[in-house]
Amino acid sequence: MSWLDEAIDRLAENPICGYYPDAKPAVEPTAMAALALLSAGRSADRALCWLAQCQADDGSLGIDAEKISPRWPTGWAVLAWLAASSSDSSFESAIRRAVRWILSTRAEAGTIEQSSFVGHDASLEAWSWVEETHSWIEPTSINLTALKAADRHDHSRCREAVRLIVDRMLPDGGWNYGNTVVLGNTLRPHIQPTGLALLALYGEPEVADRIAPSIDYLQKELNERVATASLCYGLMGLTAHGYRPSRADRWLETAFRRTLERDASGYKLALVVLAASADRFPWEVEPKDVAIETKHLIGSLTCV
Repeated sequence: MSWLDEAIDRLAENPICGYYPDAKPAVEPTAMAALALLSAGRSADRALCWLAQCQADDGSLGIDAEKISPRWPTGWAVLAWLAASSSDSSFESAIRRAVRWILSTRAEAGTIEQSSFVGHDASLEAWSWVEETHSWIEPTSINLTALKAADRHDHSRCREAVRLIVDRMLPDGGWNYGNTVVLGNTLRPHIQPTGLALLALYGEPEVADRIAPSIDYLQKELNERVATASLCYGLMGLTAHGYRPSRADRWLETAFRRTLERDASGYKLALVVLAASADRFPWEVEPKDVAIETKHLIGSLTCV
């Protein structure tokens, strides 16, 4: 059995998972587990149904089944349901309601003018960790990726999100949590938000030249010693743009074995499996009509 098969088998045993062993199941890890299993051609019904049970009437999903806010993980659930939608229509209502919620919520626009003390355009609006606060890179990248997968590429919210992500790129490439210059000091990039930002900018040819320094940054920074989550998101971002390192699988095997030695986290196992199959992202499906309806949609889920 290969290391990847072992990782998939372990994940399939408990796809409804948290960030670490014995932790309460959470939306993001479970959505990642579903995506990973689907990418491997396995059933993810248990995880997908659990996510549906966590969905609020307004379409959003919180951190877990009990914490209904903040609701930034909603985009991950959309991606998981979309990945299953080519063979299972049970989640169409859940997708519609979640997409409607994502489009209806927005971060708060800032009023501070761009300057040598604040390096980004604060007037651009996308998504935040907590509603009605400043836009940040990771929640914006997650929701943009979800909306594009749901065939909302041309929506005005998506176009502004692309502009925001490009605007928040650091001068020498890469992204951090969402600032560029603070009080005259240029901040440093980080691997995980850079990978997520590049993943969100997949299919945006007009920004190809602008993001080249960010691709260079990840190519220089990634290696087998990088923390598992950062490594996986970094590889997914590079792979989306056709720059997958030749040693990627070796690094992922090292990350897998390190994860088993430390805590066998379901979240990390999901990321490793997903990054290993990043050349065939499971949410790259034929666009589906998930038009936003004004009336309340009652799900037709087959979950038990």
